[in-house]
Amino acid sequence: MLVCTRAGDVLLLERTRPRGFWQSVTGSLKWGESPTDAARRELREETGLDVRPVDLRSGASFAIVPPWRARYAPHARVNREHWFVVELPARRTIHINRHEHRQFRWLPFAQAAARASSWTNRLAIRRWSGRYVPR
Repeated sequence: MLVCTRAGDVLLLERTRPRGFWQSVTGSLKWGESPTDAARRELREETGLDVRPVDLRSGASFAIVPPWRARYAPHARVNREHWFVVELPARRTIHINRHEHRQFRWLPFAQAAARASSWTNRLAIRRWSGRYVPR
């Protein structure tokens, strides 16, 4: 999920493992949970923000690479991402979950896209920035 500001900043989080892995807010669905509800829950858990995200009505599917497979059901081989965005009027105080993330940064769209470790995250940032018009 992209968390961005009207001024054009994107929030990125550095995972605790692997070190140096930067990403937007991410997470997994719990049994019976909708993608929107999961996005809102993950946003609260990872940043302390309690706002309703907007579904970008797009996403990506990709093969799950071996280092991440333990996070998925034993039979899962493909992951489907749902992309959401939260646009804030300005940067907000972020309270990261120290079990999942080491630090956070607010970066301009281009720098955020360059720093994001996941190709799907970079693609989501680029797609949103293409629609982005500062207010």
